[in-house]
Amino acid sequence: MIAIAVFGVIGSAIFSYVYLSTSSYVRSRSDRAIMTEYLSLQAAYERAGRAGLIALIQQRMTDKSFADSAYILVDPSLAALGGNIKVWPATVTAARGWTEFRAAEPLPGTTNRPLLRAMLETFPSGDRLLVGRDISDLDSFTDQIETAVIAGVALIFVLAGVASILVTRRTVGRIEAINATSRAIMLSGLDKRIPLRGTNDEWDRVAENLNLMLDRIETLMGEVKQVSDNVAHDLRTPLTRMRGRLEKAYHGQRIGDDDQSLIGDTIADLDAVLRIFSSLTRIAQIETQARKGAFRTVNLAEIASEVVELYDAAAEQDGTRLTVVGDREVLVTGDRDLIFDAIANLVDNSIKHGRAGGQIVVAIKNIDGTPVISITDDGPGIPADQYEHVFKRFYRLEHNRYTPGNGLGLSLVAAVARLHGARIEMLDNSPGLKLTLWFSAPTS
Repeated sequence: MIAIAVFGVIGSAIFSYVYLSTSSYVRSRSDRAIMTEYLSLQAAYERAGRAGLIALIQQRMTDKSFADSAYILVDPSLAALGGNIKVWPATVTAARGWTEFRAAEPLPGTTNRPLLRAMLETFPSGDRLLVGRDISDLDSFTDQIETAVIAGVALIFVLAGVASILVTRRTVGRIEAINATSRAIMLSGLDKRIPLRGTNDEWDRVAENLNLMLDRIETLMGEVKQVSDNVAHDLRTPLTRMRGRLEKAYHGQRIGDDDQSLIGDTIADLDAVLRIFSSLTRIAQIETQARKGAFRTVNLAEIASEVVELYDAAAEQDGTRLTVVGDREVLVTGDRDLIFDAIANLVDNSIKHGRAGGQIVVAIKNIDGTPVISITDDGPGIPADQYEHVFKRFYRLEHNRYTPGNGLGLSLVAAVARLHGARIEMLDNSPGLKLTLWFSAPTS
């Protein structure tokens, strides 16, 4: 409504300006013509006196081009000496200057009393001159303009009112559609979506964004359910084993070595459970971006070399050759410890799931100013249709189900990548897998 009111005021102002400027222009042209004639008569009076002025007035009265002009010359007693106005107007009392009045009688050749605009002058002798023009047509013209302006303003407000009603109904209709969908979602679930009308207007874009948000929420809810199922699956086995051992110890005879072994196995299972919760907590902390305060410019090549040195012994146990190649200095902006953990998880996965006696290459380089690190192995790899799933928490491929691990390593890598604005790329190495992290160029 405010916009409509502002629009109406602006429209009214424009029409008013047109009216005033047009009226002023027409009136100024009339005034110039009156002033030109007045100066001519004044010059005649100064040149030839009263007689010359009367003669010029008589001449003007016989000239058809001056048919709409009005003249009257009177002596100091206001007795008419010449002109087509017989009597000095009673409403005109000024000695000189501009005036407007309604004539007491029609001008010669007309039937209506004209509206006159005139210039007055009082000569040193006391004679008074009135030179004017019939502005009845001008007055009628300005009245028409005024009527048109009022009609235009009224039309603007009518159109604005109709437009406001249509817009309001359309807006309320779309809002109600969103509300109806929201109620349906609350009653039946996240499978409902807001209908689109195909108009590609702002309401369709809002509906599209809301539908995308609902898709994202549905995906996240599915992931939460999957995580819950995986947590239950991965914790059930160690907790069941621990309970069985403790129950056996509770009912059995105390035997030193057996008790020591049972306690050790139970502690190992508890450590595995604690590692799962520790990894979940760490991923949650990374995803809240609370670690960005520790961002510094670090050398990606140096971190990768430290990881390779740490895992070199573990690789040798499987006969795997672990090497690092590429540039010696590749700078990125980030948290050194988190980047170390991410690379360590990738190398650890390659050792665990790669081919025994195979080769793992960690390559670091700058590609067109973009820091890049890739870890390549020649193991069984990952099916292409699983690339998007392996970064979910607790997700494990079927052939890796019985390999030690909790399915959180790649989830941590994905969280670190998101925190650093890095892009993860997985490619088939034929055989094996090539996983690449594309970091952003370091900020100065």
